[in-house]
Amino acid sequence: MKPIYLDYNASTPVLPEIAEAMLPFLTSEFGNPSSSHYYGMENLLAIEDARFKLAELIDCDPGEIIFTSGGTESNNMAIKGLAYAKIKTGNHIITSAIEHPAVLEVCKFLETRGFEVTYVPVDKEGVIKIDLLERAIRPSTILISIMHSNNEVGTLQPIAEIAEIAIKNHICFHTDAAQSIGKVEIDVQKLKVDMMSIAGHKFYAPKGVGALYVKNGIELEKFMHGASHEMGRRAGTENVLEIVGLGKAAEYVKKNHSELINKYRVTSEIILSEVMKSDIEVLCNGHPEKRLPNTLSLSFNNIVADRLVGKLPELAISTGAACHAAEIQISHVLKAMGVPDEYAKGTIRVTTGALTTETEAKTAAKIIIDALRDLQRRTT
Repeated sequence: MKPIYLDYNASTPVLPEIAEAMLPFLTSEFGNPSSSHYYGMENLLAIEDARFKLAELIDCDPGEIIFTSGGTESNNMAIKGLAYAKIKTGNHIITSAIEHPAVLEVCKFLETRGFEVTYVPVDKEGVIKIDLLERAIRPSTILISIMHSNNEVGTLQPIAEIAEIAIKNHICFHTDAAQSIGKVEIDVQKLKVDMMSIAGHKFYAPKGVGALYVKNGIELEKFMHGASHEMGRRAGTENVLEIVGLGKAAEYVKKNHSELINKYRVTSEIILSEVMKSDIEVLCNGHPEKRLPNTLSLSFNNIVADRLVGKLPELAISTGAACHAAEIQISHVLKAMGVPDEYAKGTIRVTTGALTTETEAKTAAKIIIDALRDLQRRTT
């Protein structure tokens, strides 16, 4: 019997209706969308239909959607593309200390190319310190990049408030919304962002496809060079099969938004409440209210996360600390939030999804509690 899957922030399954929509483009609809004959046009129409569906989900013009290979490419395209397009204007970028490596590593790379980056700290709940962000702005600031929600603890950032600061200072604003799509409402008109990164495999589309929303009027230096695919903004023959899956996934989460949110909230709350009412000493990391409804980051006192997960073969979950030889590496997110080491080293991430049942949630909670009690007995 397979383990109960509780790692939806890492990747989601491709749901049957999404796989079914993709199937023709794996078999009969194989044409190149740049070709002018029937086979090409069928694929081109499929791409534009997916673009329309994704645009409907986030409330933008379809022409503002660029399909990519995933969230990492989208972040690279947004940050590097804007940086190099604005290099004559300024060289300063602002981001947060808890970004995904797909943002942090891009920023570190740009620092080797003459750009300056400010990494704004967060509070103990993982919320960016707005006053410090505003103080970090310089005449040379060209870009602010702050994630919409954190992948580890689920904390939602005050994106609309940051956008107002960016607008007031005439600075381009990008957000990495890879974890947020399908879990909370995402409306780029309300958020007022200039660019937004999307990853398909976080909301039931396949791995290897994503998108970048680029507001009309924002100019980016080309990230890839070649033919004029994606309105001349991203060269390379489109991955039609997976783009179709992305479009169908966007349609699915839009149609089932309320039902999905409720399921995420109920199943994660079952796990949290069961753990909290046990005799286990635990911290729940992140903002208590302003966080993704499916995400739990749980830290246990004087427990090594790898050992705990090793005692949970019935569950598929992630850790917030990795054990390498005699050293325990605590995640940069927990460090930035100031989670005490004795708790941070015992952190697990439990994330529910569309296929998680209430029974599975109750079973998972019991398994986690039993494993923790066993570990505590062995250490006392």
